[in-house]
Amino acid sequence: MLGPVILAASRSDKMRRLVSAAPVTKPVVDRFIPGETVDEILPIIRRLTEQGLELTMDVVGEDITKPEQAEAARDAYLELIDRLKPLDLGTRAEMSVKLSMFGQALDGGHELALKNVRPVVEAAAEIGTTVTLDAEDHTTLDSMFAIHEELRKDVPQTGCVIQAYLFRTEADARRLADSGSRVRLVKGAYKEPAEVAYQQKQEIDKAYVRILRTLMEGEGYPMIGSHDPRLISIAQELARRAGRKLDEYEFQMLYGIRSDEHLRLAAEGHRMRVYTAYGTDWYGYFMRRLAEKPANLRFFVRSMVSKG
Repeated sequence: MLGPVILAASRSDKMRRLVSAAPVTKPVVDRFIPGETVDEILPIIRRLTEQGLELTMDVVGEDITKPEQAEAARDAYLELIDRLKPLDLGTRAEMSVKLSMFGQALDGGHELALKNVRPVVEAAAEIGTTVTLDAEDHTTLDSMFAIHEELRKDVPQTGCVIQAYLFRTEADARRLADSGSRVRLVKGAYKEPAEVAYQQKQEIDKAYVRILRTLMEGEGYPMIGSHDPRLISIAQELARRAGRKLDEYEFQMLYGIRSDEHLRLAAEGHRMRVYTAYGTDWYGYFMRRLAEKPANLRFFVRSMVSKG
């Protein structure tokens, strides 16, 4: 049960300083976060799209304490969109955003986040692509879903993320599937109390399958966010039963994890989107990647031992 411990460490300033200072950290972080600037990430975008893959881009950073920081996050995404425009990739390169970066946790945060994210969503639509609102901890979700609904009034292709481990998600999935939305389903990567979320992997996996069936049988566009071979196989079968064509759903996986599977699925004709993060404030994102999967943590520990 190391996941909750690592998630707690992701919020510790002391652990942030310790991990950031470790000599081995940067080469390991580079596996998951391949750049800090737009200039560094553009060659990655070109390489992946040339391999037949699609991307969703995340500018990492969540510890927003001032409105000016939220505006800076907005501007970082607007810069990315401006640099994507001449590549003419359309939806092959979309964006994922966390509303906490846009000021959601500040005073008046709901209105502030909506104000800051709207120009990003509109700018993305202007270059033929879209934005997906990432899910964060359960206390933020009512605000996220309300912002998602508001944005879809003008930009209906705006997507959102739901988390299988939350009890509420089956009802959320039915609502979103009926509305024809783009929905990414993930297991969930935040430490949530037993009052609101399943705690055991088996329960989470069963919920994932139930929710995915709802999405596949609905009117929306399902995005399967998982590296689990069993769930990927189940998703393919559910899509077949629902009569979905290969372009009527997609798989999404993280940059740096199971890259061979990315290419395999794309070669089979599936839409395969790689969640690619970049930026300087990488710590929280990196620690959640370690918490999500024991293999990621083992990779980090082995690297520290081999470099020690």
